[in-house]
Amino acid sequence: MKKTVFLVQAALIGAIYAVITIAFAPISYGEIQVRVSEALTILPYFTPAAIPGLFVGCIVANIYGGGGPIDIVFGSLATLLAAFLSYKMPEKWMVPIPPIVVNGIVVGFILNYLYQVPLLAAMGWVTLGQLIACYGLGYPLIGMLEKYKDKIFR
Repeated sequence: MKKTVFLVQAALIGAIYAVITIAFAPISYGEIQVRVSEALTILPYFTPAAIPGLFVGCIVANIYGGGGPIDIVFGSLATLLAAFLSYKMPEKWMVPIPPIVVNGIVVGFILNYLYQVPLLAAMGWVTLGQLIACYGLGYPLIGMLEKYKDKIFR
Protein backbone atom coordinates (compact mmCIF):
# COMPACT_ATOMS: atom_id res chain seq x y z
CA MET A 1 0.00 0.00 0.00
CA LYS A 2 2.82 2.41 0.86
CA LYS A 3 4.44 1.95 -2.57
CA THR A 4 1.10 2.53 -4.25
CA VAL A 5 0.56 5.80 -2.37
CA PHE A 6 4.09 6.91 -3.27
CA LEU A 7 3.56 6.14 -6.97
CA VAL A 8 0.15 7.82 -7.07
CA GLN A 9 1.49 10.94 -5.35
CA ALA A 10 4.49 11.08 -7.71
CA ALA A 11 2.26 10.61 -10.76
CA LEU A 12 -0.19 13.29 -9.66
CA ILE A 13 2.56 15.78 -8.88
CA GLY A 14 4.23 15.10 -12.24
CA ALA A 15 0.97 15.47 -14.13
CA ILE A 16 0.04 18.70 -12.36
CA TYR A 17 3.53 20.14 -12.96
CA ALA A 18 3.38 19.30 -16.68
CA VAL A 19 -0.17 20.61 -17.14
CA ILE A 20 0.54 23.91 -15.37
CA THR A 21 3.76 24.43 -17.34
CA ILE A 22 2.12 23.73 -20.68
CA ALA A 23 -1.01 25.75 -19.81
CA PHE A 24 1.18 28.76 -19.05
CA ALA A 25 3.51 28.07 -21.99
CA PRO A 26 3.99 31.72 -23.02
CA ILE A 27 5.69 32.47 -19.71
CA SER A 28 7.04 28.96 -18.96
CA TYR A 29 9.73 28.81 -21.63
CA GLY A 30 12.34 31.07 -23.13
CA GLU A 31 14.87 33.68 -22.12
CA ILE A 32 12.62 35.44 -19.63
CA GLN A 33 10.35 33.00 -17.84
CA VAL A 34 8.27 32.58 -14.74
CA ARG A 35 7.39 28.92 -14.67
CA VAL A 36 4.32 28.96 -12.44
CA SER A 37 4.61 25.19 -11.95
CA GLU A 38 7.89 25.76 -10.10
CA ALA A 39 5.73 26.71 -7.12
CA LEU A 40 5.31 22.94 -6.74
CA THR A 41 9.02 22.53 -6.02
CA ILE A 42 8.12 23.02 -2.35
CA LEU A 43 6.33 19.66 -2.33
CA PRO A 44 9.44 17.65 -1.32
CA TYR A 45 8.97 19.36 2.05
CA PHE A 46 5.84 17.22 2.45
CA THR A 47 6.64 14.00 0.57
CA PRO A 48 9.66 12.38 -1.05
CA ALA A 49 7.28 11.27 -3.84
CA ALA A 50 7.57 14.83 -5.13
CA ILE A 51 11.19 14.19 -6.15
CA PRO A 52 10.47 11.74 -9.00
CA GLY A 53 7.12 13.43 -9.63
CA LEU A 54 8.68 16.82 -10.34
CA PHE A 55 11.41 15.17 -12.43
CA VAL A 56 8.98 13.31 -14.69
CA GLY A 57 6.66 16.31 -14.88
CA CYS A 58 9.57 18.46 -15.99
CA ILE A 59 10.57 15.93 -18.66
CA VAL A 60 7.04 15.99 -20.08
CA ALA A 61 6.83 19.80 -19.88
CA ASN A 62 10.23 20.28 -21.52
CA ILE A 63 9.24 18.07 -24.45
CA TYR A 64 6.79 20.84 -25.34
CA GLY A 65 9.25 23.66 -24.70
CA GLY A 66 11.20 23.71 -27.94
CA GLY A 67 14.63 23.44 -26.30
CA GLY A 68 15.12 19.93 -27.63
CA PRO A 69 17.08 17.11 -26.05
CA ILE A 70 19.51 19.38 -24.20
CA ASP A 71 16.70 21.11 -22.32
CA ILE A 72 14.76 17.90 -21.81
CA VAL A 73 17.75 16.11 -20.29
CA PHE A 74 19.67 18.81 -18.44
CA GLY A 75 16.68 20.96 -17.46
CA SER A 76 14.94 17.91 -16.02
CA LEU A 77 18.08 16.74 -14.21
CA ALA A 78 18.34 20.22 -12.68
CA THR A 79 14.79 19.82 -11.39
CA LEU A 80 15.63 16.37 -10.00
CA LEU A 81 18.67 17.73 -8.15
CA ALA A 82 16.75 20.75 -6.87
CA ALA A 83 13.87 18.56 -5.65
CA PHE A 84 16.26 16.25 -3.80
CA LEU A 85 18.04 19.20 -2.18
CA SER A 86 14.71 20.80 -1.22
CA TYR A 87 13.76 17.53 0.48
CA LYS A 88 16.98 17.76 2.52
CA MET A 89 16.53 21.37 3.65
CA PRO A 90 16.53 21.59 7.46
CA GLU A 91 14.26 24.65 7.69
CA LYS A 92 10.95 25.39 5.98
CA TRP A 93 12.06 28.82 4.75
CA MET A 94 15.02 27.17 2.98
CA VAL A 95 12.93 24.75 0.90
CA PRO A 96 12.59 27.10 -2.13
CA ILE A 97 16.32 27.89 -2.28
CA PRO A 98 17.58 24.82 -4.24
CA PRO A 99 15.28 25.26 -7.26
CA ILE A 100 16.18 28.95 -7.42
CA VAL A 101 19.93 28.34 -7.32
CA VAL A 102 20.13 25.11 -9.34
CA ASN A 103 17.78 26.26 -12.11
CA GLY A 104 19.31 29.72 -12.18
CA ILE A 105 22.67 28.14 -12.97
CA VAL A 106 21.70 25.14 -15.12
CA VAL A 107 18.88 26.74 -17.13
CA GLY A 108 21.04 29.84 -17.50
CA PHE A 109 23.73 27.69 -19.15
CA ILE A 110 21.10 25.97 -21.31
CA LEU A 111 19.72 29.30 -22.55
CA ASN A 112 23.25 30.54 -23.20
CA TYR A 113 24.14 27.43 -25.18
CA LEU A 114 20.91 27.07 -27.15
CA TYR A 115 20.02 30.71 -27.80
CA GLN A 116 23.30 32.58 -27.21
CA VAL A 117 21.72 34.63 -24.43
CA PRO A 118 24.56 36.26 -22.46
CA LEU A 119 25.30 33.86 -19.61
CA LEU A 120 24.95 36.23 -16.66
CA ALA A 121 21.78 37.75 -18.10
CA ALA A 122 20.29 34.29 -18.65
CA MET A 123 21.17 33.21 -15.12
CA GLY A 124 19.80 36.45 -13.71
CA TRP A 125 16.47 36.25 -15.54
CA VAL A 126 15.95 32.59 -14.67
CA THR A 127 16.85 33.25 -11.03
CA LEU A 128 14.38 36.15 -10.90
CA GLY A 129 11.63 33.99 -12.41
CA GLN A 130 12.42 31.23 -9.93
CA LEU A 131 12.28 33.69 -7.03
CA ILE A 132 8.82 34.77 -8.14
CA ALA A 133 7.59 31.19 -8.58
CA CYS A 134 9.27 29.55 -5.59
CA TYR A 135 8.99 32.23 -2.92
CA GLY A 136 6.16 34.32 -4.37
CA LEU A 137 3.88 31.35 -5.11
CA GLY A 138 5.51 28.27 -3.58
CA TYR A 139 6.27 29.53 -0.10
CA PRO A 140 2.67 30.63 0.58
CA LEU A 141 1.60 27.24 -0.77
CA ILE A 142 3.57 25.60 2.06
CA GLY A 143 1.44 27.47 4.58
CA MET A 144 -1.78 26.48 2.85
CA LEU A 145 -0.81 22.81 2.56
CA GLU A 146 0.49 22.51 6.13
CA LYS A 147 -3.06 22.68 7.45
CA TYR A 148 -3.99 19.58 5.44
CA LYS A 149 -0.68 17.71 5.18
CA ASP A 150 -1.89 14.73 7.22
CA LYS A 151 -4.83 14.23 4.87
CA ILE A 152 -3.01 14.93 1.60
CA PHE A 153 0.46 13.47 2.22
CA ARG A 154 -0.20 10.39 4.31
